[in-house]
Amino acid sequence: MIYDYQCNKCQKVFEVRATLAQKESGLRPKCPKCGSAATKQVIRSINLTGGIKPSNGGSFSAPCCGSGSGAGCC
Repeated sequence: MIYDYQCNKCQKVFEVRATLAQKESGLRPKCPKCGSAATKQVIRSINLTGGIKPSNGGSFSAPCCGSGSGAGCC
């Protein structure tokens, strides 16, 4: 899984790949920018009403939940 962390010292937000077992055993990653071990996990927010934004700056709608999306969607 991928977890987001933020450094308490320099405020850099970074990703950490770890198993659930590693996370549950007290994962304390060091900041890749300044090396500080004073980090905390942060939770990303997703804007569900505006769809998902691609990295190229364009836009597209969520793949379902519209008229005619069929049974089982949403």
